[in-house]
Amino acid sequence: MNLAPARLLVAIADSGVFIKIAGRANFSASVDFKTLMRELAARGYRRFTLDLTECAIMDSTFLGVLAGFSLKRPAAAAGHPPIQLLNPNPRIVETFDTMGIASMFEVITGVPPLADYEEAAPTAPASRVELARTSLEAHQTLMEISPANVSKFKDVARFLAEDLKQLESRPEDAPPSE
Repeated sequence: MNLAPARLLVAIADSGVFIKIAGRANFSASVDFKTLMRELAARGYRRFTLDLTECAIMDSTFLGVLAGFSLKRPAAAAGHPPIQLLNPNPRIVETFDTMGIASMFEVITGVPPLADYEEAAPTAPASRVELARTSLEAHQTLMEISPANVSKFKDVARFLAEDLKQLESRPEDAPPSE
């Protein structure tokens, strides 16, 4: 199975930020995606459109990170529009429905994607601790949003919490002090 992370590309337009997610939006892309979204929000961007035209699938970690950002972004409370999903395939739309997060986003179909994307600035590879923490937080978010997700992810969350605890107890894997 190919676990290569999705490519993240960015375009800034008058109407906001477009982020193209090409490939498999899986756990290994989740830390870079979270970092990118936080940086763009910190720069003052409030309108986000995710171009999913070339996104094959989103796993639960990536979905949880996306849902968490949607919940916590300042724009959500200020009456700004929801994050838009441009041209998601039917499988992705079904996954959003199944996870109980579809209402948090606006789906737009049939619109041609932008052509002027640039590769998002690469970040340092995520440590095992960062990946485990991000995955745990993402699954906790999905369980908080929809009680139906608790039965799907409680064992995963328990495993991730135990894994994170073990990883943090090892000095070589511990996150740097801030």
